[in-house]
Amino acid sequence: MKPVLRRRGPSQFQRAAEGSMTLMEHIQELRSRLFKASLAVAVGFAGGYVLSMPVYNLLKQPYCEAVPTADCSKLLFQLGPADGFVLRLKLALWVGLILAAPVWLYQLWAFIAPGLHRHERRWAYLFAAIAAPLFAMGAVLAYFVVHKGLSFLLESGVTGLSTSLEVTRYISFVTNLILIFGVAFEFPLIVLLLNFTGMASAKRLLGWWRVAVFVFFAFSAVVTPTPDPFGMTALGLCLSALYFMAVGGAYLNDRRRARKNSLYAGLSDDEISPLDMEPEPVEAGEPVDAITPVPAPQPLERRYDDMT
Repeated sequence: MKPVLRRRGPSQFQRAAEGSMTLMEHIQELRSRLFKASLAVAVGFAGGYVLSMPVYNLLKQPYCEAVPTADCSKLLFQLGPADGFVLRLKLALWVGLILAAPVWLYQLWAFIAPGLHRHERRWAYLFAAIAAPLFAMGAVLAYFVVHKGLSFLLESGVTGLSTSLEVTRYISFVTNLILIFGVAFEFPLIVLLLNFTGMASAKRLLGWWRVAVFVFFAFSAVVTPTPDPFGMTALGLCLSALYFMAVGGAYLNDRRRARKNSLYAGLSDDEISPLDMEPEPVEAGEPVDAITPVPAPQPLERRYDDMT
């Protein structure tokens, strides 16, 4: 006896894209995805707690290089008895969010993607593939800028003062700088978004380069938490270089769009496209067999009504 194959219905993604899910089903899906994302963050937090000390040693390395001493850990102190433990929990949470990022980002994307068109989902894949390396580049640049900034601040201050720093404020200074640089490096995505949506061409974006460079350096001067010129200059130069790279990508997109529309490039908006009016020969069809007549229906018995 052959097993009966059950026909599978549409998936949850297809139902959400078609709009056939009810409001309660959407709420249940949101609850399920939030639970999975929270569980992934909790597991990542446990792993981040284990990795918090190596991360702390990595973050304090610029300070150790700026103030060479036998044991630079003695130059960092805490004011309260629980400051060290709270700081370790914060580092564990940051590391946990990074470790669990593939899971909670996927859950977020799986909930939003059914509401997007196919070409919009393709753009989102491209932007996500670019956003992660850009943020990593900004974070790495900020880590190297911290060393120069600390050296400038410690050497330019009043001489004769102790160089000991409060550990919570120092770690917040480093992490905030990394976050600012990482988010600032996402600005080229806005430029590409303006071009992909047709709001600005590559030629127009290139014409704005003077204003863009001025805005980049003004933004760097405002958001950089240190008064030294190294962080501001490095962030402004990198943002300017990324802007010109984004304009190059917009130029390639304009060329692709022009090749796609080259068939109708010579037509005005009020002109119809040319039509081929030559008739094509029609071949004779195959002969059709005669249809057997349908037998006449049997007469109904009038002893019964419609219900019986």
